[in-house]
Amino acid sequence: MDSLRIFDIPYLQKEKFPKEDCLASKVKGTWHKISTGQFITTAETLAYGFLDAGINKGDKIASVCSNNRTEWNFVDMATLMTGAIHVPIYPTISDGEYKFIFTDAEVKYVFVSDEKLYARIKEIVKDIPGIKNVYTFDEIAGAPHWKELLAIGEKNPVPERLESIKRSINPDELATLIYTSGTTGTPKGVMLSHTNLVSNVEASTVFVPVGQTGKALSFLPLCHVYERMLNYLYQYLGISIYYAESIDAIGDNLKEVKPDIFVAVPRVLEKIYDKVLAAGNALTGIKKKLFFWAVNLGVRFEMNHANGWWYDFQLSIASTLVFTKWREAIGGNLKVIASGSAPLQPRLQRVFWAAGIPVLEGYGLTETSPVISVNTLNPGGARFGTVGPLIPGVQVKIADDGEILCKGPNVMMGYYKRPDLTMEAIDSNGWFHTGDIGVFKDNKFLMITDRKKELLKTSGGKYVAPQPIENKMKESPYISQVMVVGDGRKFTGALIVPNFHNLEEWCKTNNVPISEHRMLIQNDKVHKLYEGERDRLNAGFGHVEQVKRFELLPDEWTIDSGELTPTLKLKRKVILEKYRFSIEKIYAE
Repeated sequence: MDSLRIFDIPYLQKEKFPKEDCLASKVKGTWHKISTGQFITTAETLAYGFLDAGINKGDKIASVCSNNRTEWNFVDMATLMTGAIHVPIYPTISDGEYKFIFTDAEVKYVFVSDEKLYARIKEIVKDIPGIKNVYTFDEIAGAPHWKELLAIGEKNPVPERLESIKRSINPDELATLIYTSGTTGTPKGVMLSHTNLVSNVEASTVFVPVGQTGKALSFLPLCHVYERMLNYLYQYLGISIYYAESIDAIGDNLKEVKPDIFVAVPRVLEKIYDKVLAAGNALTGIKKKLFFWAVNLGVRFEMNHANGWWYDFQLSIASTLVFTKWREAIGGNLKVIASGSAPLQPRLQRVFWAAGIPVLEGYGLTETSPVISVNTLNPGGARFGTVGPLIPGVQVKIADDGEILCKGPNVMMGYYKRPDLTMEAIDSNGWFHTGDIGVFKDNKFLMITDRKKELLKTSGGKYVAPQPIENKMKESPYISQVMVVGDGRKFTGALIVPNFHNLEEWCKTNNVPISEHRMLIQNDKVHKLYEGERDRLNAGFGHVEQVKRFELLPDEWTIDSGELTPTLKLKRKVILEKYRFSIEKIYAE
């Protein structure tokens, strides 16, 4: 066929640049590497097992993983080779959402990573008659293991039948259902074809300055379209993929793997930066002064040597004395970080670039497979505060109300079993309505200004875009998370989760007794600190946009506690409900 199917990618890698470490996972302290040939053989053998089990073209196979691992790829490719549909699911969703997805997608088999998930999913699926079995990747006593299907495939190979099925699969056919977590409401099954994802892979090669000798560290969930597409992109380019043990182990894994590239969401980069600042605060004397001199220099970074020779000279000194240690802390080989899923603070981006760690922000949605635009390292290919130029083959226009509309081979087939929602999202001319508000800078760089549905309207009738304000507020070293409120209210307010590590350091030097978080945020001196930060960060915003009052909160927002989606976006309606009393305090007379 002229166009690739997803399962063609490993064969392409084997033909062009076969690797001994195509995929790698750390098991009991040792990195276990899978060659390109092993990957293909295992996927084919597992596909034989699927066929023996009665899997037919169009059947649904779900995977639920707590961490990224090589076995996910075996299930993914075996599923796609047989013409079945892969339904990857986040491990952190509610039982109700699991039941809805399993039923709506008509799932037949489920694969889970560990004992905890197996126990949970086994209980959920007992009332869903369509599910035939639940297999595990970890070996668990009494649980069906995925290698049982592999063993069946080894005993009953049917290569001719599998090849016949593969040849029958058209690139435009449905490959996967990805249920969007969203911030509220019932999940929607996004239907993506082989063409949707492969076109995005081929177009995204423009921003990857890494070749077939490179390594990637993968830690964002493979059930998310962002990491999944990049997983295919790495294979397409011959980049070895090493799966991090967990989010908490990223620091150690970076030093072990020494990757050339990884992708992240802004919250991960913010945490990395916070750890760097914490290390700087622990220094003393001249070392501490040098550290923060370098950081303050980095905040002023501009591309293309726009700050002049004197700035460049100072930056070279900072690079030698300070930033080289930053680069070593993340492996020493990193050529680029890609960031997506949520807005990235330009200030944070500047500091990383100044440190010799380019962060390329991009933009896209599950419905667009996902990338629409991305900054690149090509000359003139990046601009701070934007999500970069459009990738090849993708069109964008800005509607009269400012909404970003997209058209291209990456746009989804539609929402599963929801033609009504599909018609709302994709108009009669084929334009997908993203729900995001944006503009073009210099007729080249796309800039996201806000979510259409997240615009606030004050009681005075003025519209406020929360995301730019929230990003600015998070530039404070004392603010970890923030959500702007004010819809239907007299003025703009904010819920603020402090960066308690930095706040406690401030307390030590300002004679403020350190207590448990709920007591600390009630301290008058602490509140005055945050009033000062608010006033400083309000500068540059219009009167109606400026945060007038705020409430400090004692607990970080997390996926587990329900305030964040699996991709670490704010669940605004959940937060509004959970903290309604705190919001009422903001607007109390």
